Amino acid sequence: MKQKLTITVEAGLLPAAKRYARSRGVSLSSLVEQSLREMAGEGASSFTSRWRGKFRAAVHDDPRYDALARKYLS
Repeated sequence: MKQKLTITVEAGLLPAAKRYARSRGVSLSSLVEQSLREMAGEGASSFTSRWRGKFRAAVHDDPRYDALARKYLS
């Protein structure tokens, strides 16, 4: 069961926190909840949540890259 929590933060922190959560595709509430879980030691975050948004598709004009991309990304 979820419970409502009211917190107070510096005025400049809230917009940055909202952008951070949005860039990771989660709500601010989920971000805070996950942070509290990690601090409380309730299990480590999943591999995918730790790496979400960290990688971008490579863009190369290298024939070796093109060959590997056709082989493994198709």
